Amino acid sequence: MTLDRLPIGKEAVILSVGGEGMLRCRFLDMGLIPKTKVVITKTAPMGDPIEIRLRGYTLTLRLEDAKNIEVEEVLS
Repeated sequence: MTLDRLPIGKEAVILSVGGEGMLRCRFLDMGLIPKTKVVITKTAPMGDPIEIRLRGYTLTLRLEDAKNIEVEEVLS
């Protein structure tokens, strides 16, 4: 599943980071690294962008960018 499809409040682990060139580098620089746990905390009123929590900070991503991040939901 990709990050844009993760339900609000659910925890997931990043499996892979897609994108090409500078976009992929930007994701990695922001801390979106494989094996990192992420949680979608909220979305904008129209659904785009989304706010995620990872590594102790909050990050906002456009849905188009979130489609490049492959995640696996953590079952609790």
